[in-house]
Amino acid sequence: MSTELENGQENDPKLEVYPTQTDDCLPTQEGDSKEMWNAPQIEMPRYKSHKIVWALKIKSIVFDSELAKESNRETDGTAIITPEEEGYAPFKVTSEYCHKHKPQAGGYYVAYDGGYTSWSPADAFEEGYTKID
Repeated sequence: MSTELENGQENDPKLEVYPTQTDDCLPTQEGDSKEMWNAPQIEMPRYKSHKIVWALKIKSIVFDSELAKESNRETDGTAIITPEEEGYAPFKVTSEYCHKHKPQAGGYYVAYDGGYTSWSPADAFEEGYTKID
């Protein structure tokens, strides 16, 4: 996916791009130079995923902030995720999870070996993973 820049050119997300230098965006690291800011960049290294993850597609998500408004109380920032797959009960995710990942219905709740959890948009998840069970 590319995005159009202000000058009408497309920005290739595979390229590391430095912003155009402005008065409030000056080189800050020792050794940075003005030439670096406009230097051509090369494509980043590519990687193929070989991870095994656990995931559930999100049918719906109810944020505590919505419930708190109805109950006229402070929110704790959590949310309740209802999985699309049959046989899985709704479960609560932390306020930190919600703030960091901003989960949405239709995407995937993903758990990695080691306990890390995240959210992935459906298109990205379904392109990168195949169900193995």
